[in-house]
Amino acid sequence: MRTATISRDTKETRISVEINLDGTGAYDVATGVGFFDHMLEQLARHSLIDITVRAEGDTHIDFHHTVEDTGIALGQAIREALGDMAGITRYGDTHLAMDEALTRCALDVSGRPFLVWDVTFDRDKVGAFDTELFEEFFRAFTMNAGITLHIANLYGSNCHHIAETCFKAVARTLRKAVEIDPRQADRIPTTKGQLGG
Repeated sequence: MRTATISRDTKETRISVEINLDGTGAYDVATGVGFFDHMLEQLARHSLIDITVRAEGDTHIDFHHTVEDTGIALGQAIREALGDMAGITRYGDTHLAMDEALTRCALDVSGRPFLVWDVTFDRDKVGAFDTELFEEFFRAFTMNAGITLHIANLYGSNCHHIAETCFKAVARTLRKAVEIDPRQADRIPTTKGQLGG
């Protein structure tokens, strides 16, 4: 089974993550940050990856460490569950619409982490959540999952909708990229013989 469990304890946060790449999109998320929980639930539901997250962080300061460290642990879990990446589709892309907002996502499970974040918000917060933390989450996730991820919001005006299209677009794209391609059999989808490096 393509599953992984990651635990991360620091002086700032205590995070545990469990995932199943071949799940049904089930989720059980509790980070202490309500809007972030809502986004992680979207990530699970629309990727069909089962995700369980428990996070305790120094939210009395702000949400930065909790969000970033959850991204690190979730990315590490994805990377571990993928193993040698044999048989995966590897690439995916999605245009995701939600009311007035449209976001494009492209992803390569390359083993070479890189994030392109072309998303702007005209407000500093969605509820109590700092909008700058969306980029922090996706950067931590990308660097630790070992993926190349491009996210571009093409247009939109509602910050909640823009953020939600980003998470749903990544979810739908991740689903395509990590799915097993029967035509690949057990081959690693590269001419180099291995992904990464």
